[in-house]
Amino acid sequence: MTTVLKLGGSVITDKDRPEALDGPALDAAADAVADALAAGDVADLVVVHGGGSFGHHHASEHGVSKTDGSADATAAVEIHAAMKTLNEFVLSRLHDRGVPAVPVHPFSAASRDETAALDLPTRQVETMLGEGFVPVLHGDVVAHAGEGVTILSGDEAVGAVAEGVGADRVGFCSTVPGVLDDAGDVVPEIRSYEAVASSLGGSDATDVTGGMAGKVRALLELDAPAAIFGTEALEAFLAGEDPGTLVRG
Repeated sequence: MTTVLKLGGSVITDKDRPEALDGPALDAAADAVADALAAGDVADLVVVHGGGSFGHHHASEHGVSKTDGSADATAAVEIHAAMKTLNEFVLSRLHDRGVPAVPVHPFSAASRDETAALDLPTRQVETMLGEGFVPVLHGDVVAHAGEGVTILSGDEAVGAVAEGVGADRVGFCSTVPGVLDDAGDVVPEIRSYEAVASSLGGSDATDVTGGMAGKVRALLELDAPAAIFGTEALEAFLAGEDPGTLVRG
């Protein structure tokens, strides 16, 4: 069984301060992953993390988003470098706990065509899983025909890799306990975007990738069931439960 886990950028960084890591939160997430692997609760695991205050800060400075591109090589390199730095922090925490994590940088492989359709090859991820590794992807810049580079969100990366490897389960670990309705209660299940559109909004901090609305849209396109849950439910998800909001397209 293959599981794809997304660690939200707002979970592992302080999105209000540029390039500020939330060390305790990342440690807790790494502990949960290591414990689940050691217990045999998950077999094949792919981790994807968001940009948080690393990628989003630089992308915002350069005016680059999922739709607005830049042909400035300096902008591309700075955004990518920030994401590589965050990726190294994630890898380091996992390595400290004996997790065989390896990096996968989308900028080196992914692209968008003139219609903005994404191509993110996943054969290397499948091979890594077969060799016992835990691939760790992240949001990034990608080459975009006619636009220079645009942003690939971690949410999009989750969708591409989940489809590519035939994931059985997908989990989004967020700073909220699930998708909340207008009364502030967790919506237990979502089967269409229209049913919850009025309750969805963007992130409070700098976010160039679409906030919760983008997450729900991405998950509804997946074949695998996906859960959106808070940090306190990460262990439960890795143990096979479906905490928070379950999204089925």
